[in-house]
Amino acid sequence: MSVSTVSARRLAATAVAAAAVLGAAALPASAAGHQGQDRPRVEISDVQYDAPGFDTRSHRSLNKEWVELTNTTRHAVNLHGWTLSDEDGDTYTFRRYRLAPRATVRIHTGEGRDTRTDLYQDRSRHVWDNSSDTITLRNDRHRFVDEYSWGRNRHDDDRHDGDRHRDGDRHRDGDRHRDGDRRHDGSRHGGDRH
Repeated sequence: MSVSTVSARRLAATAVAAAAVLGAAALPASAAGHQGQDRPRVEISDVQYDAPGFDTRSHRSLNKEWVELTNTTRHAVNLHGWTLSDEDGDTYTFRRYRLAPRATVRIHTGEGRDTRTDLYQDRSRHVWDNSSDTITLRNDRHRFVDEYSWGRNRHDDDRHDGDRHRDGDRHRDGDRHRDGDRRHDGSRHGGDRH
């Protein structure tokens, strides 16, 4: 092989490498792998943690306590193995459920027949604390997806910075719901767990 052939190959390789570096630097942030970090594909979109009326262990009362999840993408998301949990470790695990694109599902605390829009935890007692609690959504690999808190955060009051959670995780103040939903203050029950 002649010296000119080796030099030509080296020049071509150097040109390709330089083009790759320049091309990667010119990509927008979303194309460089940063897409979706600020917003999960599935989010806790609303919570009714203080069931209206008197708290009883009836199915009617228990089913008025719920959490809504919304799929923010154009693709169905398989929630099998995902979990919703509270600060006390009460956990609901999703079984064979696919959340349709741009759809919302409501997860009720009590018993009922699961449908595409409503799922039931089949519990005989209320789960979410009226005065303060945190609901955490994790995927089937136990990775953090979203969180929803209200009242005083019982395990670490100083970890929240405005509407952002420490380490960049999302945090929403349950006293401010989207679309002007009513304010939940838990005052009816004196802050006791149901």
